Amino acid sequence: MAAAMVCQPTEEQHQWVGSIAGRFYKPRNRAMSHANLMNNYFNPNSKLDRAGRPGFSPHQKVIVALRMMAYGSLADSMDETHGMSESTCLDTLQQFCDIIVQVHKDEYLCEPNQEDLNRLLYKAEDRGFPGMIGSLDCMHWDRKNCPTRWQ
Repeated sequence: MAAAMVCQPTEEQHQWVGSIAGRFYKPRNRAMSHANLMNNYFNPNSKLDRAGRPGFSPHQKVIVALRMMAYGSLADSMDETHGMSESTCLDTLQQFCDIIVQVHKDEYLCEPNQEDLNRLLYKAEDRGFPGMIGSLDCMHWDRKNCPTRWQ
């Protein structure tokens, strides 16, 4: 009868217990962390409005703001599908945009430097719009398929 083979580490084999060599696994309770996050920030009953009723959840507010921006939905049309008044939709959209600007303005909403301007000028020239930076005024451009009433 053959002896059971046990694989023992040799000097060439590295031993670790984490997913990266040299790091150790730290047990974390991911389920409890998720439950705490959802309860603290996304629980529809966690915040009450001025009338003492549960307010809209962050999920609802983000969806409304994204729908209004992505599809150009009117604020008053959100009442039918999401039960949110026009004024609440507009406030939510304003808050959403303010937060996006606040978080990303330093990286994405800065004045273009000379390198950026050169890149944009080259791209516009390559597409047939020489000297154009941030302008969509193309009235001087002949369009062969433009309806005659617009010419």
